[in-house]
This record gives sequence, structure tokens and C-alpha cells, in this order.
Amino acid sequence: MATPHTNRLIHETSPYLLQHAHNPVDWYPWGDEAFEKAKSENKPILLSIGYSACHWCHVMERESFENEKIAALMNESFVNIKVDREERPDLDEIYMNSVQMLTGRGGWPMTMFLTPERKPFYGGTYFPPEDRQGMPGFPRILLGVAQAYRERSADVEKSVSQILEALQRMSESNLSDKDFAPQIIGESCEKIARAYDSDNGGLGQAPKFPNAGVYELFLRHYHHAKSERYLEMVVHTLSKMAQGGIYDHLGGGFHRYSVDAKWLVPHFEKMLYDNAQLLRIYAQAFVITHEPLFKSVVEETAGYLLREMLHPEGGFYSTQDADSEGEEGKFFVWTPDEVNRLLGEADGEIFCRMYDVTEQGNFEEKNILHPILTIEQASKFFRKERAEIETLVARAKEKLLAAREKRIKPFRDEKIITAWNGLTLSGLAEAIKISDNPARTEAANRTIEFIFNKMFRDGFLLHVYKDNHAKLLGYLDDYAFLAIGLLDLYEVIFDRSLLERASQLTDTLLREFWDERAGGFFYTGKSHEQLISRAKPIFDASIPSGNAIATQLLLRLYHLTGNEDYRVRAERVLRSYYEAMEGQPFGFAHMLCAMDQYLHPAKEIVVVGNREDPRTIDLLKNIHQLYLPNKLLQLVGPDQPLADISPILQGKSQIGGQPTVYVCHNFTCSAPVTSWPALKPLLES
Repeated sequence: MATPHTNRLIHETSPYLLQHAHNPVDWYPWGDEAFEKAKSENKPILLSIGYSACHWCHVMERESFENEKIAALMNESFVNIKVDREERPDLDEIYMNSVQMLTGRGGWPMTMFLTPERKPFYGGTYFPPEDRQGMPGFPRILLGVAQAYRERSADVEKSVSQILEALQRMSESNLSDKDFAPQIIGESCEKIARAYDSDNGGLGQAPKFPNAGVYELFLRHYHHAKSERYLEMVVHTLSKMAQGGIYDHLGGGFHRYSVDAKWLVPHFEKMLYDNAQLLRIYAQAFVITHEPLFKSVVEETAGYLLREMLHPEGGFYSTQDADSEGEEGKFFVWTPDEVNRLLGEADGEIFCRMYDVTEQGNFEEKNILHPILTIEQASKFFRKERAEIETLVARAKEKLLAAREKRIKPFRDEKIITAWNGLTLSGLAEAIKISDNPARTEAANRTIEFIFNKMFRDGFLLHVYKDNHAKLLGYLDDYAFLAIGLLDLYEVIFDRSLLERASQLTDTLLREFWDERAGGFFYTGKSHEQLISRAKPIFDASIPSGNAIATQLLLRLYHLTGNEDYRVRAERVLRSYYEAMEGQPFGFAHMLCAMDQYLHPAKEIVVVGNREDPRTIDLLKNIHQLYLPNKLLQLVGPDQPLADISPILQGKSQIGGQPTVYVCHNFTCSAPVTSWPALKPLLES
């Protein structure tokens, strides 16, 4: 069907930009053509940033960008640029910081007004199409900003100057001269835990986000300080999430966040980065607790990622939308009639009772599945054997999932983003440790080869791939997350090429992103397009801080290689943000995990043996069954000189043809051991 409008976004690969290609707005992609037009016509730039799975981005498009009258106002007074924040996180970082300075809050869609030189002077997030509930309508905003740009240039310049000064301050840091205090981890955990919801788990009330990094920090503190309270908070939170509507009980995987405090009603989009991080933390929690629910979540979430998010050649897609058929959550909700029709009335009654499916509904007169009865409770309530209830639930889920697959699915954004795939490699590595599923290892290996074949050019990583086209020089997160994902995967499949690639990426990371003047890592490399500001993000958001993960990477490689420069730079980052961590640990969970690595130096475990030897396999499985957050595990063939691995292993070898393990800590190694009973105390000490 012919469309009345087509703009320049029609030539883009981003699904989000293509969604706007037929708006009456004269959209430009970010680039010289738009900037030159703004300069030649002396028009301000209207910059709109969002992403394909963003519900309110779709709302603003329907209300404003598809509205002929509003589009005419935009076209008359502005040069309009549309940006996909997942493609250009560098732009999102700069202009989101600007919006937050101006308004005290942020979010998407982001609406920013810039001078032709790309300098911000006014902005906000979602604007309604008319004045509503105290919010000015978008047309009023457009007219006001255009008038201010024409008639009050001094005010515009003053706003620009203040924002640019503030952006500059954000990338600055002060080296602390304090000694690192071991108690910083415990004190930081205590401060964060004040926001803990003891009823429902999680931090704060509504909306409630997964915050996987916080729970990783809590597990580390539990491990070192033996404080059961922190383990209990993690177990309680992960259990509540796994039993809530934020978890997809049919297809596996987690939605973005919960709009309520009880984890019941999610924002229904599914993000690769959330599921990658949650896969990791649930696997770690299972290793500690052996809780079957956690293993089930790992199995189902890994299954979801391989089934629905994996490109045929390798590499994982970025997101699935919240909406289908114009309604948020429609794909995921049920009525009792639908359930009974599929399962029959007898089984349907039991399933509906167990998963809170009622006539009145728990979400807009329909039902989000979540268990309100355990298997044991249902067994007693319906007077059936436990095994019979388990079989019924498993069969019911299969039938409902098969029926759901016939519905119109939410849109899937098939961009492949390097950084998020790095997080996924780390999650898969933890999942492989607790259940050696060959499909996971194969998916991880294919993803690595896909990235290095399709998204690596002239020694540089590229950030994004879509439709046989990779583009945009990689950002800090791309290098740091991928390198640490390679290290994580090395510790389960022991392919030394993973270590070599991680080291190469780290060398590029240091050459391109390191701030020689103040230390720490910029978000963009030296070879990147020149922007109005070179951000240096340090706070965790929905993904970890790139500076934090880069610091963890340097500390691990220091122990693996003995390269003192890695340790020195890692310490400098920690010293740059030490007092900020002390004062306000919220937002620093992953940096505090790096501090934990620094304060508790790694146990280096070197297993000397043949990879195919069942005795070697058993030793490795046993090591993986212990939660050892700061360990480094290597497997070396019996014929390889151990001095190649580390100078402190000079002269050591395999004992009597048996798989042999050396545990090294603080530059001293244990006597060789050849059995698990002898090895386990060395690891737990």
C-alpha cells in the first residue's frame, strides 16, 4: 500500500528509525546533511531519541509525529533528527545528561533542542499532543522554543554554556589519597540495603527494577563476610521475581521491570541485557543455594535466548517489544475461557487456580500468569499426588506456549549489539557451569565467531550489526563487556584463543579510551566522531558501568598475565571514584565488585590434565560447584610448560600422570593435589 510520506530514514537499518520513515515529519538521521541544513537556514535542531521496544516512544509517534499539523510545525521551524539510542548510546549519554540537568528527570522518548552546532539548550522527554494534566502540549513547546531561538539568543547561549560546563564537570574526577578500607564493601551494602523491600524483595517500591549488579555485590559480601542476611535478601528477591509476572512462565526470560512493588505487572518488553545479567545471577545463586527454582529459571531463560533471540549465524538480537496489535502485553495475557478451551475444564481449573487466572483478571480484565500456589499446596488442595500436579503443569505450559506462538508476536528488534552480546556470553558461561548443555556452548562459540567475522574491522570492534551491515566504531561497553565475556567463557570451555582475543581487545581499549590526564575510560575512542562532550560514564544503569567492567577486566588480566600496568590502571580508576563510592554507593554496585576483586586478590587455580580425561572433567565440575567470585581457572595440557601460564609455576608439573591442581594466591602456590577432597579445602580457605 502506498504511503503519503517517506523521509530520509527509509535508507536506515535501525528498526526504530524505519518505524518513523513514513511520518510526515521531515526526519533526518544524525549526520552532516542535517547539521549543514541547520547552519545554512539558521534553524535549531529537534533531536528525538528512543528505541524500538519503548512504549511511550510509540505513543508519542502516534500522537505527534503522525499528526500532520504537528509535523508541519516541526518541519517549519526545526531540522528534525531521529536517533536510535541502542545504535548511538554515545549521543544518548550526552543528551540524556543534558535533559536531566534541565528537568531533574530523564527517560524515553527524549526530546532535545540543539543549536546548529549540536549544543543543547532545552529539552524534555514525552510531550502530549495538547496541554494535559499540567503538562504543556508539544505544539506549545515547539512554538515557544522556536520563538526563543529567534528572539532570545542571549538566553539560548547562556543555557548552552551552563549545560556544557556541567557536562565537562561530569567527566572529571579527583584521585583519593585515602587508603582503601576493607570495610567499604560491607558499609556500602548496608547503605544499599536500607532501600530493601522486606515484603516483596527488591529495592524501593514501584516501579521495581531487577538490579542484578546489586545482588552480585550482596553475594560477594556474603561470601567474604559470611553475613547470611545478604544471602537471604538475594534469595528472597530472586524467588519473588521468579514467581511474579515479570517472569515469563511459559516461554522463559524476564520482562523489563515491574510497574508495581510485588513484581506482578511488568513493562512487557524483553531486553537482551536484562536476561543476560539475570541468567548470570540466578546461576550464581543456584551454586550457593542449590534451590531448584533458580536452576529452572536458568534453564528456561537460556532456552528462551537460544530459541527466540539467536541469529541463525550466531549473535543475539537486542529486544522484543512490549506491544502487539497496538496493545501493551496483549501477547502474554490470558482469560479463563482461553485456558479451559486449551486444557479442558478439569485441568484448566487447577492451572487457573495455581496461576491466578480469574474472571475479573489481574491486568486490564485479563491475566498475567504467576503462581500463587506451590506444587505441594495444589496437591493438598486438589487431593492429587505431587507427581500428577507436576505433570499437569508441565503439560499445560506446553499447550499454552504452543497456542501463544500462534498469536501475533511483539516486534523483535534484530539489531545485534556487541556489548549486549558480551553480557550474554558471561550469562551463558555461568549457565554452562551448572548444566553442561552443548547447545549453549555452541551458541556462545558461534556468537564469538560472528562478532569477529562480521563486527570486527581493521583491528576495531563495530558496535551494531543489522541486515548484513555492521557499522559504528565500538564504544567502551563493547570492548569491556565482550572482553570479560570471553574471559568468563574461557573458564568453562578452556579455548586459549579466548584469552588471546580478550587481551587484544584490552590493548585497544587502553589505547583508544584511556584518559591519559585524569585516568578512567571515556565512552568513545580517540578514533570516534568528535562530539560536543567526551563522556566518562561511571554509574550503573540498566547495564553495568563500562568503567566498572573495564576495571574488573584489568584486575583479572593482571593476575592472568602478570602485566603490572593493568593493576596500576585499575587502581587508578578505583582511586578516582573511591570517595564517590563511599558517599553514595547506589549506582556503583559493579565498581564496588571491582573493589572487592582488588581487596580480595584472586585465587588462581591451574588444572593440569587432558580435557577429555573423565578425572579432569570431574575436577572441573566440582570446582564449578563452588561459589568463588574472585577465582581464575585455567586448564593446561600435561605437555605444556607451566611457566608459560605464570612464572610462579616454574618447574611444576603433572604428578604421576594424574590430573593435578595448583592453587596460587598472593604469588605463592600450594603443593600439587590430585583429588577433590584435597583440593576443596584449599579453595574454601
